[in-house]
Parts: sequence; C-alpha cells; structure tokens
Amino acid sequence: MPTRRDFLQIAAATAALLPAAHWSRAFAQQSLTQDGLLAMEPVGRLSILHVTDIHAQLVPIHFREPSVNLGVGEVKGLVPHVTGRALLDTYDIAPGSAMAHALTHEDFATLARAYGRMGGLDRVATVVNAIRAERGEANTLLLDGGDTWQNSWTSLQTRGEDMVECMALLAPDAMVGHWEFTLGEERVNELVSRLGFPFLAGNIRDTDWDEPVFDAMTMVERAGVQVAVIGQAFPYTPIANPRWMMPSWSFGIREEEVAANVEAARAQGADVVVLLSHNGFDVDRKLASRVPGIDVVLTAHTHDALPEPVVVGKTLVIASGSHGKFVSRLDLDVSGGEVRDFGYRLIPVFSDVIAPDPTMAAKIAEIRAPHEATLAEVLGRTEGLLYRRGNFNGTLDDVICEAMLEQRDAEIALSPGFRWGASILPGAEITMEDVTNATAMTYPATYRTTMTGARLKEVLEDVADNLFNPDPYYQQGGDMVRVGGVSYAIDVSAPMGSRISALTSLRTGEPLEAEREYTIAGWASVNEGTEGPPIWDVVAAHIRARGTIAPQETETVRVTGA
Repeated sequence: MPTRRDFLQIAAATAALLPAAHWSRAFAQQSLTQDGLLAMEPVGRLSILHVTDIHAQLVPIHFREPSVNLGVGEVKGLVPHVTGRALLDTYDIAPGSAMAHALTHEDFATLARAYGRMGGLDRVATVVNAIRAERGEANTLLLDGGDTWQNSWTSLQTRGEDMVECMALLAPDAMVGHWEFTLGEERVNELVSRLGFPFLAGNIRDTDWDEPVFDAMTMVERAGVQVAVIGQAFPYTPIANPRWMMPSWSFGIREEEVAANVEAARAQGADVVVLLSHNGFDVDRKLASRVPGIDVVLTAHTHDALPEPVVVGKTLVIASGSHGKFVSRLDLDVSGGEVRDFGYRLIPVFSDVIAPDPTMAAKIAEIRAPHEATLAEVLGRTEGLLYRRGNFNGTLDDVICEAMLEQRDAEIALSPGFRWGASILPGAEITMEDVTNATAMTYPATYRTTMTGARLKEVLEDVADNLFNPDPYYQQGGDMVRVGGVSYAIDVSAPMGSRISALTSLRTGEPLEAEREYTIAGWASVNEGTEGPPIWDVVAAHIRARGTIAPQETETVRVTGA
C-alpha cells in the first residue's frame, strides 16, 4: 500500500535510537531536514492538504499526545484509541524517533528537549507553499478543519481577527468551524463575510426559518478533477458550548442531509467527494460506514493524529492532529470519476527544522507585538511536566483545579475536559501565555456554588456518557471533566448512569454524602450571566503565590472496564 511504504520511508529517514538525556537539539536538527520531512513519492496529480484544530496557536509549542484515549463498543482497541508504545507498534515506528515523539507521550520531556517545539503557523505556511510549488497550485487543495479562531490570548483580544488575517495568507480553499461559534453569531457572520473563501456548514440551520445558515458545499477544480467539498460543523456545539451565543442556529449530525449533499455533488459532476468534518473521529468513522459515495473524510475535533488513513469501505478517513503540529498531504490518482490510488504523508512540523515563511512570520510578529509584555510575564516555574491531553486529569488540569480550590475557597473543583493548551517542560518558567493557552475563551468566569453529592455524581455520569456511550452518534466530544478535591472510580463499560462510584473527599478521606451540600468552584459554565473572575486570573494568582509548581501524577480517577 502506498501509504505504508511512504510512511516507512520517512520513518527510516528520520528515526534514531532512543536519545539519552544529554542529546542536544542540535543533534535533532542534524538528524532531520526540511526536505526529508516533506519528501514523498507522488501519486496521481491531485494533492489535498489538511490542517485542523490549530486553536489559534501562532507560534511553536510543545504538545504532549495522550497516554489514555479509550474506545468503547465496536471501536474498543482500534485507532485512534491506541496510545504510546502500542501505537508505535501498530505503525512500526521506532521508539525515540521524531515520529514517535510527535505521535505519542512516550519519554516526552526528554524527546521534546532533543527535537524542539512543533508547529507555528509560519512553519505550516512553509510546508503548504513547498507542496504547492512541487505539485502546482492548480493541482493542490488546502482545507481547514476548524477550531482555528479561538483559544489563545491574541485571538481572544482580537475576537478572532488575528487568525483570520494569518489564514488569509495561508489561503485555504474552505473551512468549517466549532470554537469559532463562541465568538457569537454576529461576530462569526462578520468574519465569514471577509474570509475570501467558503465557510461550510451543511448541518447548521436557522431556527426561525429552517433554512441553511452557511453553504453546505463548494465545487473546486484541481488537476482537471472536479472536487466537491462538503462541510460539517461540530454537531453538538450548542450543548458543549453556550447556547445563548448562537440562539438562532440549530446543529446536528444530520446524516440524511450529508447523504443528500453527496448525491447532489455526484449529480453535479464531482469526481471526488470530500467531507470536511468537525464531527470527531468515531462519529466520522460511523458516518463513512453509513453514507456511500464519500471518497475522503478529513476528520477533526478529537485531535487525533494518525500516520495512515483509516479505510472504511471505500472511504479514506484522515486524522491530522492539532495545534499546528502536522500538515496532512493526500495524493489521489483519479480517473473515470473515481479514485484509483492514493499516497499519504502526515508531515510533522518540527519548528527547529522547517524554516519560517517570512511573510507569515512578519504578520505573526505584528499581531503579537501589542501583547508581548502580557504574554511574557513569568508567573513561576514548574518542577515537572505540565500537560492536559487525555481522557482524564492531566497535570496542567490539576494545577487549574488546585487554583480554584485555593483561590475560590472551595471543597471541590470542576474543570472542563478541553483538549487544547500547550505542554510545559520540567524546569521551565510558566508564563502568562502558558496559562492563557489553556484557558483563553469567551466565557471564562470562575463561579462558586454549592452542589449535593448526588448532584455531583449526576454531573459526572452525564459527562461520562458523552464520552463513553458505545454509539458514537451520542458522543458529544471532549474528555472527562477534571476534578479537584475528590476521587472517584469509573467503569467505562457500564451502562448509562452506572459508571461512576466511590466518590470520596480528598480532604476527609470520607465518601461524599448524597444529600450534603458541597462548595464547588468551576469555570466555562454554559449558563448565561455566570459571574466570577476569569479563570486565567485565578490560575495566575495561584502560580504567583506558589512560585514553584511541583506536579505529581495522581490516581484520583480509578478506571475499569477498559
């Protein structure tokens, strides 16, 4: 298969034995080259490039992939629900290699020091421009999978303007959305009107007139091939995010409408049908199995990065990671109105190896200049690795929960299971940018309320079903809510309402009482009018007070049924 052959060639070119702690970044730069990272045996004439879930990260970062990504039901044990060494074994990737570092949490801190940061939109631009030059712009299609305009300090302060300006330089052919909608209907419409390329969302309808809000599809000719791109926004946006920010729009998977759009695309002469989706991987895998005629699904939302497509029937499902760490290149050989062959490369964007594009770099510097003093403020230092990615609490989540417990004088803290936010290496300074990379959003109030033990269990059960319902169409994205001040057990294979048990106070060591009221602190409430200080101020105050953060891996969540 071209995919496996191509991947093994680059893995062999960039792999090395497990680096020792004293290996320097210079070694990584000597081991890797820009040409080597981009090298790929072309297939056919058409190339489709995919970036997604950038979460407004303009500059290179460290980002640790999950150690826990559980699948349930029919997808249990299937990619992307395979992590660490098991993932490396699945794809024959050498431990300690560049791709091993990019794709897993294995020995993350050591390898991060060897290979450096990843991403940066100026490096992404270099990759995109190089492929366009190699393949020809008339043969190349660039698509943005959404979660682009939000979740950094500059994007929050400019209400998405910074990302729109930068993406205009990258010039994608279409995009879809999710966190974009948390800017509110008026702002989204304003930015969409200035994009210069289609914002697609065939699954969003006006609640008053039951009419489409955005175009569902665009038809593009590349390499003499008619390519239909059908857009799918995150279907559970008004549940996962505040409904009051988008009161006139209704969302959903709308499988029948996806099928109708595929049929319409074929009727209009499409040789290739691409679903540009923000559904999440498991939803898209199920959708691809049920809707015929889709050649490619470019999936997003769940931040999965896979070095090969997952083939569902005749459909290729592509997962391109997040935070600007990767650019996907899919080559298609198309003739007679169908895909005859393909080649694929998940390109890791190592920022010390790939040269920044000067035009994009200048724009990023211009955007960040007014905010540099705020972003650069040093709040403290960490003795251990801070990260948040995974189904359950990460060490950065623990810091956020500890901050709410102390700064808001609470017994229990709840923090949403967001997947975005950069990792911070042991011994590094913690800056305000690090904090805002994990907290910047448009509804940041840190509330303080009371909740009974029984109600807390109901909340955890509800979130668990959103994540571990065996039917992907009932999974609403995100990971488990992070908790502070309590421990619990979860059986991910149990039925709805029966997964959570053994809720215990870490203060007293006693089980929570069903009828007792507990003081709860949390943030990112979807309720309109929620009051409290913004979460970044709460976390920053906590780190300043501590000076040094000493994170420890905890066992406050005990998982069974996996």
